[in-house]
Amino acid sequence: MSGIPDASDSTPSEVGVGPYAGPPLGGDHWDPELLAQGDRRNVEDRYRYWRLDAIVADLDTRRHDFHVAIENWGHDFNIGSVVRTANAFNAKAFHIVGKRRWNRRGAMVTDRYQHELHHADAGALAEWAAGQARDGGGDEHGIPLIGIDNVPGSVAIETYDLPRECVLVFGQEGPGLSPEMLAVCRVVLHIEQFGSTRSINAGAAAAIAMHSWIRRHVHGQVPRG
Repeated sequence: MSGIPDASDSTPSEVGVGPYAGPPLGGDHWDPELLAQGDRRNVEDRYRYWRLDAIVADLDTRRHDFHVAIENWGHDFNIGSVVRTANAFNAKAFHIVGKRRWNRRGAMVTDRYQHELHHADAGALAEWAAGQARDGGGDEHGIPLIGIDNVPGSVAIETYDLPRECVLVFGQEGPGLSPEMLAVCRVVLHIEQFGSTRSINAGAAAAIAMHSWIRRHVHGQVPRG
């Protein structure tokens, strides 16, 4: 089911491909409407002309073992950026903590390809995480909440060995993680900075944190203390 079929010509300025113009295709993962009208979605070439649910099902076969949680108290635009990055790194799921409705604009519809969970507050997220079975099997339960914020007592993410199964937790732009969320995190990590500003953009911080997990568990680069 991989590979992109032949398509009609598209102008260089257009995203994606035009209507399908090749021989008949087999398989039920193809979307008849996209084949007829073209596929202008922001997806990998391997998913051109695929139905959305077929893409999600394929991603489910190889999602990574980290989750992403974002506190949502002020309808922060950066939430969408975090969700979009979670899609890029194929997180297991993303969690919205606080208000159920969040600012989806920055997600650029990437939320449709992921699994979204909602929790009313930090305590509800912690209860959910504590009840999760570990992939290692046996009777092990619970996956840790790993906060990302530059607060007193936080540990540098560059030297911390991120666990394979975890929830990376992010606050909103400005206030960062709430006191309630800080209280339920196993550890809070910060990103080393060397300039004059106190903090970096929340969306950028989330991307760095997720990539740190990728470097550790996909590429095997162990942090050094």
